[in-house]
Amino acid sequence: MVMALGVSALVGCSAGGGDKKEAGSGQTVGFSVSTLNNPFFVTLSDGAKNAAKEKGIELTVVDAGDDSAKQISDIEDLISKNIKVLIVNPVDSDAVASAVESATKKGIKVIAVDRAVNGAEVECQIASDNVAGARMAAEYLKELVGSGAKVAELEGVPGASAAIDRGQGFHEVADKDLDVVSSQTANFNRAEGLSVMENILQADGDIKGVFAHNDEMALGAIEAIASAGKDIVVVGFDATDDAKKAVEDGTLAATVAQQPELMGKTAIETAVTIMEGKTVEKSIPVEVTLIKK
Repeated sequence: MVMALGVSALVGCSAGGGDKKEAGSGQTVGFSVSTLNNPFFVTLSDGAKNAAKEKGIELTVVDAGDDSAKQISDIEDLISKNIKVLIVNPVDSDAVASAVESATKKGIKVIAVDRAVNGAEVECQIASDNVAGARMAAEYLKELVGSGAKVAELEGVPGASAAIDRGQGFHEVADKDLDVVSSQTANFNRAEGLSVMENILQADGDIKGVFAHNDEMALGAIEAIASAGKDIVVVGFDATDDAKKAVEDGTLAATVAQQPELMGKTAIETAVTIMEGKTVEKSIPVEVTLIKK
């Protein structure tokens, strides 16, 4: 079902492109990615690179290192290179708007991938259904720990649409059926996930479950929980290789699977369609699924 949705979305966004390779060949596309210090975004980037190679697209990938100011500077640099299409995976969905507007003023078409751009128009947004995925994670967490149990939430980078949407989906369930005693940001980072989880456990040792907005934070939380000798259920988001192994090992209860490689590929397919002068769909949602042992 996941692949069926992804493929149908792809067709909807780039239909009628039998000569795509010829149309896209030699064209330049810039891709500003939020960070390459996270396996999810490495896979996203690789999906775009592989598709670009296939289509004969000159793709320049720049790593913002989770720094909004650097991302704005990176995008300005890409604009100066006369790219035809900008693919952007925002660090902060609000902060990136000015750079996106600068690109569109130069006639560059913009595609947002994985995270939305707030306050500026883009041609197309390709993203997982983060609200639905987090809702699914919260329902499973409730099933494991029981209604009314104390739980904690490790939040992603403040301002990132993925963090906002995952928080929304989680709270739609948790605020009714669980006791959320702590919601703190760990910036989608494993080391921060560990340290924030240590602090949460010091404040309340009766926590039964944790929902982390991504697997990196979930894996950090698991380390802190193990060190404290606690038995706490953790659910993550992204289905990175490390997380899937942790699910198999039984240390991570579940993770929500996205399709970063397909999102990267779809972004390039969409860029080619745009460069052919064709209309693309405004939004391509990519379905998510829960992975558990």
